Amino acid sequence: MAQRWKITVEFDGRPFFGWQRQDHGPSVQGCLEEAIRRFCQETVTVHAAGRTDSGVHALAMVASFDLEKPVAADKLREALNFHLKPNPIAILKAEAMEGDFHARFSCIGRAYLYRIVNRRPPLTLDAGKAWLVLHPLDAEAMHEAAQRLVGQHDFTSFRASLCQAQSPVKTLSHLSVSRVGEEVQIIARARSFLHHQVRNMVGTLKLVGEGRWTADDVSAALAARDRSAAGQTSPADGLYFTHAFYPGDEGV
Repeated sequence: MAQRWKITVEFDGRPFFGWQRQDHGPSVQGCLEEAIRRFCQETVTVHAAGRTDSGVHALAMVASFDLEKPVAADKLREALNFHLKPNPIAILKAEAMEGDFHARFSCIGRAYLYRIVNRRPPLTLDAGKAWLVLHPLDAEAMHEAAQRLVGQHDFTSFRASLCQAQSPVKTLSHLSVSRVGEEVQIIARARSFLHHQVRNMVGTLKLVGEGRWTADDVSAALAARDRSAAGQTSPADGLYFTHAFYPGDEGV
């Protein structure tokens, strides 16, 4: 009988056309499935807790798949990391699970981090890994305005035009903005998100940080239920999938 595996994956999204396997470019899913095939000659489908867009990174994406080959967890992790080279993907942990576990369908919450580097000089070490914003940002004002978006709302104003979700209504359980030196960090948590929702919320909160919008403007954009009423879509560079929550986890 096949063994269900759960893996925790870190990756640099820059070389990939997102998580999902596709014909016109490299994907994280495709690289993982190829590494598994090289390791044990099995063709599997790797399911993720969330789908990331082109250029989006992950600190701890969770994925699952079935293997017929008997293998110890540590050996599986090491073997996949060997076969993933030179792709910027690392298996941080491999865990044997019960057969009813599914990285996507068992997931009850997802968290993202968005990094803004707020300075005049160009990025060197963080190029492609953060959004460089030159104008000084008021992180406290951004945080206060962010609270207008917490809770259950119709997030049409923050939804990509190509979003395939059946409903624009989502429950945002947490949205915080804080400054650490020259970096402004936005953390968002929800059971699930609309396509580009986090990036569109960040682009809107940037307007508040620059003093161009107020918290009331954010509320008005939300109420408008119109994508054109909200701010720009922030670059994929600064977005990181940070956590998938499952029953029994803390901090959901």
